[in-house]
Amino acid sequence: MLFEFLKYLQPTHYFSLLKRNGESVFPVFKALPEALQTQLEPDGHYTSALARDYDLSWQALHKGYIGDTATIVQIASLPVVDNYVFMRKYFSPFWVLYVLLYRLLSFKSPLRELSAYFKTRGVQRSAYWNTPFKYPEWDTFESTLVASAPKVSVIIPTLNRYAYLKDVLRDLEQQDYTHFEVLVVDQSTPFQAAFYEGYDLELDVVYQEEQALWLARNTAIRRSTGDYLLLFDDDSRVSSDWIRNHLKCIDFFKASLSSGVSISKVGAKVPEHYAFFRVSDQLDTGNVLIKRSVFKTLGLFDRQFEQQRMGDGEYGLRAYLHGFLNVSNPYAKRLHLKVNSGGLRTMGSWDAFRTKHWLSPRPIPSVLYLFRGYYGNAAAKRALWRTIPLSIMPYQFKTHKGLQIIGVFVSLFFIPLVLYQVVKSWRLASEKLKIGARIENLSD
Repeated sequence: MLFEFLKYLQPTHYFSLLKRNGESVFPVFKALPEALQTQLEPDGHYTSALARDYDLSWQALHKGYIGDTATIVQIASLPVVDNYVFMRKYFSPFWVLYVLLYRLLSFKSPLRELSAYFKTRGVQRSAYWNTPFKYPEWDTFESTLVASAPKVSVIIPTLNRYAYLKDVLRDLEQQDYTHFEVLVVDQSTPFQAAFYEGYDLELDVVYQEEQALWLARNTAIRRSTGDYLLLFDDDSRVSSDWIRNHLKCIDFFKASLSSGVSISKVGAKVPEHYAFFRVSDQLDTGNVLIKRSVFKTLGLFDRQFEQQRMGDGEYGLRAYLHGFLNVSNPYAKRLHLKVNSGGLRTMGSWDAFRTKHWLSPRPIPSVLYLFRGYYGNAAAKRALWRTIPLSIMPYQFKTHKGLQIIGVFVSLFFIPLVLYQVVKSWRLASEKLKIGARIENLSD
C-alpha cells in the first residue's frame, strides 16, 4: 500500500497486493505523460516529497489512468502526519477518527497520533472523481475487434425468475451486435422447457437439478463456444449496444476483461466513481466480458463459494494478480432490478455481513476464506473491525443521525452474540482453507 493507513481502511483491497510478477498497479508519477501530469494536483500539506509523489500516483490511478508505464514496486514508509493528510483528503472524517482510535488502542504513541490528527484538520476533502482523465478517442474509435465479429457467449444462470428472464432475452434479441450465443443454466422448480420457445436467439438451455450458482456458471463456460464470455444476471435490462460496447472496450484498452456498471433505477445516473474508464478493482459476474483465454489460464470459478458470497470478487482478484487488465466500463451498463425472489436470495445469503438467523455465522464464511487466503489473518481481522460493527446496525438507521446514535447503543447489547457469530465464521473459513480451492481447469 502506498499509504500505510490504508491497511485499516482498505485491508482487503485488490490494489493492496502486488501482482504475481512483483509489480504494483500504481504508476510512477514522473513516468506519466506530461499531459496527464498537468491534470494532477500536487498537495503542499505533505511533509515529504515522497508522500506527494505517492499521492499523485494514487490520483492518477483513481482518476482513470490506464496505460503502460513503470509502476511503484518498492514502497517506502511515510511520516505519520502524511498518512493523516492522505486520509483526510480521500476519506470521511468518521473514518479518520476510526483510524486514530484504532491506532491509540493499538498502543501507538498517543502524542504523535494526536498531534498528526490535529495538525491535519485544515486538509480539504478531494473531489478527484469530478475531473477524471478523458479518453476523447473513444467516441470516434472504430474497433477492428467488433468489425471482425468474434463469437460471444452470453452466460445466464437462472432460478425461479421466468417473469424477469423474459425481458432479459428480449433485450438480447435487440442487440446491434449479432454474433453471439446465449447459454442459460436453469435451476428453477418446476423447470419450464416451453418458456424458451419462440426466441430469435442462438439459445442453449441446460436444466441443472442442483441449485448451485458457481456450478451453473462453470457448466455454461464449459459448453460455450465463444472467444469472449459475457456473464449476465437473470434480473437485468440492457440497451441494444451493450455487447458492442463491451467488445469495444476490450479492443480500445487492449484489456482482457470489461467490467460493466450497474444502476438500480430506470433513468438513474451511473455512480460518480463508475462514470469514467479506470482500472477496475472489482468483478461483477452480472455484467462482465472476459476473454476465453483468461479462463484457460486461471481455471473456472472456485466452488468453495457455492451458496455463499464473493466468488466473483475472488475471480477478479485472481485475474488482477495474474496481470490481466480489467477495465471498468461506464458504457456497458445494465439496470439491475435486484428482485426480491429467486436467484442468490433463494440459494444463500444476499448480504455478506448481515445474517438471516441469530446463530448464523457473521460474516458469511466464504468472505473470511477469501480474506485470509489472499491477504492473511491480520488483514482479515482488520477487515472484521471495519465491517462487523456497522453490520449490526439495521439498514434504516444509516440514513438518520439520531437513529445512528440509538443504533450504536442498541448494538452494544448484541456484542456477545456477534462474537459467537464471528468465531463460528472464522472456524468454518478455517475448514474451507484446510480443504483448499475447488477450481477446475477449462480444457480446450
